[in-house]
Amino acid sequence: MKAVVMRETGGPEVLSLEEVETPEVTSATQVKVRIEAAGVNPVDTKLRSRGLFLPDGTPAVLGCDGAGVVVETGSQVTQFRSGDEVWYCDGGLGGLHGNYAEYAVIEESVCCKKPVSVDFVHAAAAPLVLITAWEALFGRARLTNEKTLLVHAGAGGVGHVAIQLAKQAGARVLTTVSTKEKQAFVASLGADESILYGEHGFVDQVLELTGGAGADVVLDTVGGDVFKASIDATSPYGDLVTLLDPGPAVNWKEARNRNLRVGFTLMLTPMLRHLPQARTNQVAILSDCAQMIDSGSLRIHVSDSLPLDQAVKAHELIEQGRMQGKLVLIP
Repeated sequence: MKAVVMRETGGPEVLSLEEVETPEVTSATQVKVRIEAAGVNPVDTKLRSRGLFLPDGTPAVLGCDGAGVVVETGSQVTQFRSGDEVWYCDGGLGGLHGNYAEYAVIEESVCCKKPVSVDFVHAAAAPLVLITAWEALFGRARLTNEKTLLVHAGAGGVGHVAIQLAKQAGARVLTTVSTKEKQAFVASLGADESILYGEHGFVDQVLELTGGAGADVVLDTVGGDVFKASIDATSPYGDLVTLLDPGPAVNWKEARNRNLRVGFTLMLTPMLRHLPQARTNQVAILSDCAQMIDSGSLRIHVSDSLPLDQAVKAHELIEQGRMQGKLVLIP
């Protein structure tokens, strides 16, 4: 089969389209999927440039998100049969197990039937960001309809679904964006207020919009200086959840004085630490989100879809940081 292979760390140019051995079902509980589309996430570019999670993982096929058609099942598979359309988040952390490829073999337990109302491109764009946003908002921050949420980079992959999930929960949603075009986009998703962080510091605007109180919950998808400033934008006894390493120069004294509950979200943890129950919970999240998508209450925005042989360009676009929604590769 064709796959995009990474043989060393470096820039996008280390990715190359190659012919590799097609994976085969080797366990009674596995399914083989013909991949119709694979999502591209910022974590893919970090693994490519900084190194894989798994030691000695090269050569590797990146890509955690996939959507496709089941073409073969193990003898003990009960939930799927050939022809079923599925979506999932699995692999891509090292070794030839990611989804920048034509086929994947995965465990039945981590697979989920895709929403019937969307195509494979939109389905492939969704699993990692949906699970990330859901776990951050409801697992870590315990978001409820009584709270005000600030989502950083609301037009991004995680941000644009976090806005919608929070609105479904009845929360008031503030978000930061970089352009007026993105302001219009997040408004279409239901954001109550958007802040152009390129023109003004977001902290003062958040305080103004919350009567000086700050946001009850802040979801940081950017890291660095944004995380540091977010401490001052979070209300006392509030929740500050980040997807990234805050770095060393953080004023933890102010976070302590505000009695903040600081949390981290990495939806890849169940894969990294082999936590089957946590993976089952993530499949349940995807199942719930599929119902929301099919009901029209949740939508996935795809910025662009590119053929598999343009994986280098896809990584360049992600690193330029101008994407609105998600980017997808099509084998």
